Amino acid sequence: MSRLEARKPPLFISEPLTRDVVSQSLFLLSGILKSSYGPAGRLKQLHNGVGGCVCTTSQSSALLGRLSLSQPVLRVLTASVQNHVSRFSDCGLFTAILCCGFIENFRSLNVAPFTLIKISKHLLSLCVDHLKSESCGCRVSVDFSSVETLVCLVRSILTSKPACMLNKTEVDHLTSLVLRAFIFTVPCHVGTNAALGKCVVIPVKGGRVVDSTVLPGLLIEAPEVQLGKPLAVKRTGSDMIKIALFSVSMSGDGSNPEEGTIAVHHGVSLEVSELNQLLNVGKQLVKDEVGLVVCQKVMHPSLKQYLKEQGVVAVDRAGLSLMEPLGRVTGSQPIASIHSLPPGCYGSLKDLCVESFASKHFLHLIPGDTVICSLILCNRSETAWDELKRVCETAEHVLQLTVKEPLALLGGGCTETHLASYLRHKSYSLPASTLRDLGCSRTQYRLVAEGFCRALESVARALSHDGEEVLTDVVYGHCWFLPPGSPCVSRWSDLVSKCSCGVSGSTEDLSWSFLQGQSGSPVLQGCPQEPSVKVADLRVLDCFAAKCSGLQVALETANLILDLSYIIEDQN
Repeated sequence: MSRLEARKPPLFISEPLTRDVVSQSLFLLSGILKSSYGPAGRLKQLHNGVGGCVCTTSQSSALLGRLSLSQPVLRVLTASVQNHVSRFSDCGLFTAILCCGFIENFRSLNVAPFTLIKISKHLLSLCVDHLKSESCGCRVSVDFSSVETLVCLVRSILTSKPACMLNKTEVDHLTSLVLRAFIFTVPCHVGTNAALGKCVVIPVKGGRVVDSTVLPGLLIEAPEVQLGKPLAVKRTGSDMIKIALFSVSMSGDGSNPEEGTIAVHHGVSLEVSELNQLLNVGKQLVKDEVGLVVCQKVMHPSLKQYLKEQGVVAVDRAGLSLMEPLGRVTGSQPIASIHSLPPGCYGSLKDLCVESFASKHFLHLIPGDTVICSLILCNRSETAWDELKRVCETAEHVLQLTVKEPLALLGGGCTETHLASYLRHKSYSLPASTLRDLGCSRTQYRLVAEGFCRALESVARALSHDGEEVLTDVVYGHCWFLPPGSPCVSRWSDLVSKCSCGVSGSTEDLSWSFLQGQSGSPVLQGCPQEPSVKVADLRVLDCFAAKCSGLQVALETANLILDLSYIIEDQN
């Protein structure tokens, strides 16, 4: 009999943010995230101590999913950011860095938590209202009748991850492909139930990036197909190719537990019985003029040979991930049993051909009308390909979000510094009635507002990785970068030509100030002006929906962590 141990009492940790180990962990996590941020962000290599694959990345989705965190406070923060990324795909590092900045700047304030949370929520509402107003100079309308803004948006995403290892030619090529793939997923005829389609990424590791391409329809890897030989496929009377899609194993091994218990009589071979049933299915498919059979799992060699002799193309091991797009491309319903073929289960294709990329052969399923396309994505190494796949999927998702809300925000830190300037102006002109509603003094409001602004500016400063000085102008509140080692000059306009987003130029009558650490920028004399945005000047754009959500998630998570009084851990 094993020895029974007495249960240990739970561990109570009061005021967790006052503990040195929590503060050090937050500081370390913030440093990791800040050093990964932006096009010049430093790469992180993640691997465990017992082997397994190594991940080289600067993406939040890969970083946060692989970090092993012991502190409950950090697990709350990363879980919140991961949930944001699962919904928007973009602005994960922005959200996490901003959340760390809020915690760092708010925790030292001599303001009661309840009052601090009310003030910070009011500041957040000012930010969101400003970003959603027509007069906001950080907001750019996305015109889908012209590609310039869309190109800038996609290019900004592709260049933000250095682990993709792309040069300018490759960035331009992929930007064009991602946009073409997105256009393929937009339905031509918009009805009451119209929905965007899907882009399926096909891996070709070891190839050149410029060999990547996009094709309408769907590609299925088919190693047995021989390139150069004409593909003889049976067609119906209307010159279409009928397709059957099986989600059940057709290997003939009888291992389909979902179909229940099988009773086998004495002297009956289960294998022969299964094979006969498979061949009966094959005969029925031939009778129904099916030209293509795709099986999610394994297909018996005898069945494949029989179908081939009858002019039917058979593909097995398609995999679960292709079943949903296969159904959308062909209109077929997955068949879940080899004992019955339900009516209306077949789909159709316009054509079927063979494509080859690198050393791989594919069947190209060409439908009559589809919102599914295949992006054949090539890169030199597996590490770079994995990062590039995540980036391209993010770009596709961002374009889908932009269809729903055709707006973008200025990137390169300009939106953050502009919002900080806007909030400082608002905090010094707040009516007394608002202070009474919030139950705080003007001093308390300004303290929290300054902490809020410093957190926003810390995100802009995180874009500097090589010793650049970060400036902000006192007219528009935009972000500017001085090259490292710049000489001291009386006119900074001699050293900088454009702000980080590209909208503001140094030819205007501007003056600048340093964006220094905890000191913050000087208060503007008036509300920051809104520069006229010319699409041709844009350098960097961010997803509007993702950034607005990230701003809200960062503050809500920071307020939740700051309001923690106890952490109770089970020790058993």
